[in-house]
Amino acid sequence: MVTATALETELLELAGSVPDPELPVLTLHELGVVRAVHLTGTGAVEVDLTPTYTGCPAVETMRADIEQVLRTHGMREVTVRTVLSPAWSTDDITPEGRRKLQQSGIAPPRTQHSAGPVTLTLGPTRTGHAGEAETGTAPEAIRCPHCDSADTELLSRFSSTACKALRRCLACREPFDHFKEL
Repeated sequence: MVTATALETELLELAGSVPDPELPVLTLHELGVVRAVHLTGTGAVEVDLTPTYTGCPAVETMRADIEQVLRTHGMREVTVRTVLSPAWSTDDITPEGRRKLQQSGIAPPRTQHSAGPVTLTLGPTRTGHAGEAETGTAPEAIRCPHCDSADTELLSRFSSTACKALRRCLACREPFDHFKEL
């Protein structure tokens, strides 16, 4: 493994500081999509960017914003490569990113405990029901970011972006976005 130079580390921090165009409360670092920065020559840099999913419409904006911030800091040539392997996962969101999602009213994704594909279960649209915890059949509850209740229901599998679902808390009755697990 090649160790990053001090300049590459600085440029990685700069690229990672760019706000996500769909979730501007998060930086690209906190979202976990900026993977690496490599100097390719004097004043030339290549950035590895892994989108949250193939076909993500925000990639072009991310690319332009990364190019702008790195050019502002002296890089003449900036190449942003889309890297699909390893695939991005919601486990790549940093703890700070999860905290910021929660504080902005978006339920963060639940942490996956195994490598590999995420199992898709089409079942009940409510979480936190009595009896589920005792039988061990319930997935980890999606908690309301407003009142922290686990008693929530799914309103729509898609919200303002394909990465989020729309839910409602049955305790405080407030709707909220949930960043889906991938």
